[in-house]
Amino acid sequence: MIRGNVFNVFTDEIYPAEIEIKNGIISCVKPVDQKFEGLILPGFIDAHIHIESSMLTPSRFAEAVVPHGTTAVVTDPHEIANVMGLEGIRYMMDDACNVPLKTYFTAPSCVPATPFETSGASLGPEEVEGLLKMDDVVALGEMMNFPGVLNEYPQVMAKLDAAKRSKKPVDGHAPLLSGADLCRYTASGISTEHECTELVEALEKKRLGMKLMLREGSSARNLRDLFKAGGEFIVSDDKHPQDLQVGHVDVMLRNAVEYGVDPVEAVKMVTLNPSNHYNINIGSISSGKAADIVFVDDLKNFHVDRVLINGEMVADNGKPLFKVNPLELPSTFDLKPKNADDFDIRTDGNNGNVTVRVINVLEDQLLTLESEALLKVSDGTLKPDVENDILKIAVVERYGHNRISNAFVKGFNLKKGAIASSVAHDSHNVVVVGTTSYDMAAAVNELLKNKGGIVATADGEFSSLKLPVAGLMSRDPVDEVAGKLNELHDFVRDMGSKLESPLMTMSFMALLVIPKLKISDQGLFDVEKFEFSDVVKKD
Repeated sequence: MIRGNVFNVFTDEIYPAEIEIKNGIISCVKPVDQKFEGLILPGFIDAHIHIESSMLTPSRFAEAVVPHGTTAVVTDPHEIANVMGLEGIRYMMDDACNVPLKTYFTAPSCVPATPFETSGASLGPEEVEGLLKMDDVVALGEMMNFPGVLNEYPQVMAKLDAAKRSKKPVDGHAPLLSGADLCRYTASGISTEHECTELVEALEKKRLGMKLMLREGSSARNLRDLFKAGGEFIVSDDKHPQDLQVGHVDVMLRNAVEYGVDPVEAVKMVTLNPSNHYNINIGSISSGKAADIVFVDDLKNFHVDRVLINGEMVADNGKPLFKVNPLELPSTFDLKPKNADDFDIRTDGNNGNVTVRVINVLEDQLLTLESEALLKVSDGTLKPDVENDILKIAVVERYGHNRISNAFVKGFNLKKGAIASSVAHDSHNVVVVGTTSYDMAAAVNELLKNKGGIVATADGEFSSLKLPVAGLMSRDPVDEVAGKLNELHDFVRDMGSKLESPLMTMSFMALLVIPKLKISDQGLFDVEKFEFSDVVKKD
């Protein structure tokens, strides 16, 4: 039996009560005439996250977040699915089973995310329907292929039909989609959206009945700008290990209240609302619900004292009370060593100047812009303009086909060296940004030696984080991964970068479903036109 000040998510009341628990389920909640310190809340739920983006295995992720009050997550494993297909998804499920955190999955809907990139696997309607039949799979994952929905591509529609037959919701992903196209997108049964960046966009989608997921992650933070639209969920989407050292949903709640979100509504956005939407038997302190309970100081700081899952104490005073032994996974890295000239961009004419398209990076956004730059040509090779922050960017296919595409990017401000990563949404080929072709080749070759991860190099020195689990995750604890990542960030800042999260920002340069200009192993890609663009602009 537990006693304390219980937060009731149905009536918005806080009152002293005793909670009776039998076999991990709340059997009764009775008001009592007694005074208590602190509050008892339902366990926190992150309703949209990609665990792989934490660079931790599911069990290590649980070790990091449960002490902060997170008792459940809904994760879309499309990162590892793009690398290893069903085998990768099974790994995530199996590793998650070894810890108390309740990990629910969505069936990845877009593997590969588009036909304009090379991934390590493909999931068709049959595989997706098989996943949707599983109890722990609670939805069809974010439908990024909005052109496929609008044009009624057979495979896309078959996946949507499978979700309808399973009576499970479909998560959305349609940045900047508007007007008649948005109406058609929502009419297909897609019910949530987490990619809004402007209030007017959020309101338009809200008016059509979409449930808004407001992000407070490591790379995208839209909660402050969008909460006035009336979001249903607060989610992280992607969370880096350094941020997980500080907290998880507890920090998101703290920030929400600071931004002006009503604390009562904020709590419901991470408890009752996601449990109702995904039809999960959690999310409230009431009879018949799982006894997932968090003890906090108040509705401002959300300092977590103790955490119960299924009535069992799983964290106390910021420490997990369970052991973690992550499963291993064989390497799938199939990449040949690279030479400097692999990263040269050739053009007609030996010398002179040409105008090129440039990917423009935006701080704290997954969106990019397109700009132009006038670059010099020397011996038929385009030269970056490091002084004006026009750097080289490339994507190297890592599944055995040995394909490379090259372009230019602005916003990283590197003055020397190169950085490379096998974390490159969504197909997770190798993305590399650098000042010279030589440094780019050196970074990629070091990454190959490490069998995946992140590498920075300058002046012949290297800093790296090894991610041997599918080239995406480490089996090490969060503090070790964060420590190495901090060393990498310091190294990259010494190279000149001024971005707050340069490594995560780089990982989204190959995400072809977020406007405006991105790059895959097959070329420079205009997301709004949904077609490839030439690097060199025609007269």
